[in-house]
Amino acid sequence: MFSYRSASRSASGRTILPVTANGQTGGFEAIVSHDTYTTGVPWDLFARMREHGSPCWVNETDGAGFWALTRHAHVFHASSTPRDFSCARGIRLEELDEDELEARRTMMEYDGAEHARLRRLVGAGFSRKSIASYEASVRGLAAQVLDRALELGELDFVEEVSRELPIRMLCRILGVPEEDAGELVEWGDALISNADPEFSMAVVDQVDTEEFRLLPFRSPAARAVFDYASHIRKERLRRPTDDIISGMLAEDAGGRPLTELEFQNFFLLLIVAGNETTRHTISHGLLALLDHPEAYETLDAAPGERGLFESATEEILRWTSVTMHFRRTLTRDLDLDGAPLRRGDKAVLWYIAANRDPEAFPEPERFDIRRSPNPHLAFGAGRHVCLGAWLARLEVRVTFEELFRRLRAIELTGPPDRLRSNFIHGVKHLPVRLVPR
Repeated sequence: MFSYRSASRSASGRTILPVTANGQTGGFEAIVSHDTYTTGVPWDLFARMREHGSPCWVNETDGAGFWALTRHAHVFHASSTPRDFSCARGIRLEELDEDELEARRTMMEYDGAEHARLRRLVGAGFSRKSIASYEASVRGLAAQVLDRALELGELDFVEEVSRELPIRMLCRILGVPEEDAGELVEWGDALISNADPEFSMAVVDQVDTEEFRLLPFRSPAARAVFDYASHIRKERLRRPTDDIISGMLAEDAGGRPLTELEFQNFFLLLIVAGNETTRHTISHGLLALLDHPEAYETLDAAPGERGLFESATEEILRWTSVTMHFRRTLTRDLDLDGAPLRRGDKAVLWYIAANRDPEAFPEPERFDIRRSPNPHLAFGAGRHVCLGAWLARLEVRVTFEELFRRLRAIELTGPPDRLRSNFIHGVKHLPVRLVPR
């Protein structure tokens, strides 16, 4: 679907950018701006970048620039080829010094044996079989959350539903007290939403965050998560239990337990990735269904049809693509469909653009809850495919199954409030009116 070949190069050594309708080149910097996404995803810009065929070079005001991969084939290939596209220099746009890399490193910043070692510590607990055993628990929790929401009538769906279910379920799976869910989700908001002043006291592009540079997301909230993780670690080392955290602290096959910093970073990763992304997927999923009444009516007429809700879940994942991108770093020179990628260059894998690629999805702009096949990349691909993919699928499917069992009608009472972030495709607030059956 693509080829390595020689590329024409500009005087700066980069590929010549595609020409817009008004005869200008470039203009891709908008995909870097956090402000861009407060009014929605720049779909037209991503489409123009895909149509160019090869990866496009994007300049950064506070970085070296990067290659944007927006085609499905390119993103899948880069995700699956760590020997060329490495995680070792970080997965975010931010450039990190060696001490920053070491202080923040998780399994996501490893490519080979070390990645496998860390993933193995928790992999069994997030396997498809293990997660399937939680369905009754997820369903009971969803029913509890939705029944309370229905009593309110008018509410912020994010605050009362989307924000509640994933973190409370994650607490149960990890084995931490469910009464701590409120604090954990607030810390998670401050971390992953570090570009939005509603959630962060240290907005990364608006204030000096140098004092936090050794902390994940350059966020002071990481200190609170680290303190909490250290407390949990001490408890489990003293009294191991049958849960994922105890498994994380056990020695691996090589007899090497996690250091305290490794555990802190790992715990923080699980809290952020296991909650925030699913929460935004549920919010965007409801918004997509409200924007597409025919899909809403189809699900409303078949609340017990599991296969339909499974395919609807996959389409919601494709449509929303909550984690918009991850970064890789080139380990060698290669020309990718005309783009001269060079060793040390950043390559940014835009999953959100790849999931609307017409070469991979017929009529990609159509929200089709029966779409099959649906090779979306919402969870990435290759060895770094999302650890919590099966948990996310279960939570999204069960939430909508239980929602449609209870609702006679739902309507928006105001516009959605979108997250200020070039990384997470998020909904901060979604005011709705719920009418029970």
